[in-house]
Amino acid sequence: MHSSSISPPALSLSRRIRQTPYEKRVLEHAPKSMTVYNNTPLATVFHSPQEDYEHLCEYVQLWDVSCQRQVEIVGPAALELIELITPRDISKCQIGQCMYIPLVDEYGGIINDPILLRTNKKRFWLSTADSNVMLWVKGIAYGMDYEVSICDPDVNPLAIQGPKSDDLMANLLGEGIRELPFFRFVRSELAGTSFYIARSGWSGQGGFEIYLEEHWKGLDLWDCIWEAGQIYDIRAGCPNSIDRIERGLISYGNDITADENPYECGLDRFFPKDKDAHCMSVDALDLIRKQGVTHQLVHLLIPGEPLSPPRDVWHLSDDSGYVCGFLTSIAYSIRFGGNIAFALMETMYSNPGQSLYVDNGTEELIKAMVISELKD
Repeated sequence: MHSSSISPPALSLSRRIRQTPYEKRVLEHAPKSMTVYNNTPLATVFHSPQEDYEHLCEYVQLWDVSCQRQVEIVGPAALELIELITPRDISKCQIGQCMYIPLVDEYGGIINDPILLRTNKKRFWLSTADSNVMLWVKGIAYGMDYEVSICDPDVNPLAIQGPKSDDLMANLLGEGIRELPFFRFVRSELAGTSFYIARSGWSGQGGFEIYLEEHWKGLDLWDCIWEAGQIYDIRAGCPNSIDRIERGLISYGNDITADENPYECGLDRFFPKDKDAHCMSVDALDLIRKQGVTHQLVHLLIPGEPLSPPRDVWHLSDDSGYVCGFLTSIAYSIRFGGNIAFALMETMYSNPGQSLYVDNGTEELIKAMVISELKD
C-alpha cells in the first residue's frame, strides 16, 4: 500500500493538551482536521481548503487561535532583554503597537518569529509561533541576571478575519474601530469582558485579533461575535494554506527553522544593519551578510493536478538530476492555475525562471519553476 493512501490517525485531546476558551464552539462546527500548535489544538480545515479559502476571501470568519501563546516579559530590563534577542530596533516600538520580530540566536538561527505587543513601558507580550520560546527567553534572562518576570499568561487570541470583519466589528464596537491602523491595538470591551484588540491576523484578507484575558468569558465572547456576524455570513475558520502561500506568509517550523538565518528568508528587511542596542546575533549576522548566503527561500509554481502537502521531504533537482533544494509548503491555487509553494534552494538556483523537478516519491518527477512573486 502506498503511504499516501493511509489515513492519518485521529487527534486525541487529553488534559496534557491545553484546552481553549472557545474549543466547545469549534468542535460544534465539526472541523475536518486539527493539529497541535504550542501544545494547543488548532483547526486546520472545516469544509475543504478551497471552500474555506473562498469564503475567507469574501465574507468573515471566526478563528480560535489560542495557540498563539504569549510570552509576557515585565520589568525594568524588559526592553533591554528583547533588544538582546532580536535584531529589530525595539526602541521605536510604541505603547499600543505591534511589531513583527524574528528572534535570532548567537549563531544567526531563527528561534521564532512572534508578533510583539507593547502594553506599557515595561510590559511586553511575544505572540509566538510554534516553538517553546518562553524557556529560551527564561534561560537567557536568568543567565544574564536581568530584572524581569517572564510567564505564559492566560491570554487566548480570537481572530476575526475576512473583508467583512470591519463591518462586523464596527457593528459591535462602534465605527471608530475602522480607523485602527494596521499593527496597532487598543483596549475595548464586549460580552462583559475587557481585552486588547489589534488590527492583525494570520491571513491576507485583513481583520482583527482579540486578546482575551478572562478564560471563562470565552464562550460568551464567541457567541456575541457569532450572533452579530450572521448578517455577514460568518463561519468558523482557521489559518488557510492557500491564502497563506498566495500572500507570502511564511510559517515557522515549515518554511523557516533554527537551521535558517534571516538573510536566507528575506527577513533582514525588518532590521537595520547596524543596531545600536546590544544584540546577541549581531556578530553572526554580520558575518553571514559579508560571506553571503548559500540558500534562499523562494516561491515555486508547480503546474498540474493538486498535490497534497508533504510529510516527507520533497527534494528539488535541476535538469542534470543534481539535488539543489527542497519544498517546505504547498497548496493548490485556482487563481494561479497550479500548485504554489515555498522552497529552500541553493542560491544559484533561486533566480526567477529557474526550471526544477520535484521528487514527491512517485515514479515520475514533476516540473516546477521559481517565480519572483505571486501575481494575478
